[in-house]
Amino acid sequence: MVMIRLARMGARKQPYYRIVVIEKRSARNGRSLEVVGTYNPRTNPASVELKRDRIDYWTGKGAQMSDRVAKLVQQNPAPAAA
Repeated sequence: MVMIRLARMGARKQPYYRIVVIEKRSARNGRSLEVVGTYNPRTNPASVELKRDRIDYWTGKGAQMSDRVAKLVQQNPAPAAA
């Protein structure tokens, strides 16, 4: 099963996360299929960048989002189409 979840980056005590598409059984920072966004909780407010089209693509293929990623996607709605 494929998951969309966070992979931790950054130095010790300075976390920075990539939002990745990865096989569920893989390690947290294992080889991912694709990077679909970033999340930096250290900025005020926390910065989130998402590739909405790729997230929609992978969820359409059956990928499950982790609880935290689902919350980040919900809190940062897509900009209205022009």
